[in-house]
Amino acid sequence: MSAFLQSAIFNFQSLLTVILLLICTCAYIRALSPKLLDKNKTGFLGIFWKCARIGERKSPYVACCCIIMAFTILFSE
Repeated sequence: MSAFLQSAIFNFQSLLTVILLLICTCAYIRALSPKLLDKNKTGFLGIFWKCARIGERKSPYVACCCIIMAFTILFSE
């Protein structure tokens, strides 16, 4: 495979890992400082607020996805 195909955009497993890390990080930041993400609910920075909401509301599912992703990264290759 070419070197450029190994980026997170073209590798589905890496893309899922980046999305899960984004959701978990945004939920953690919102738990520490809610005003930081709540002031940007619309626009481009609203993506981080939406990720935080997903992390808060779907936390058991996000946690299961993180555990499954960890096992696939550790034991698949």
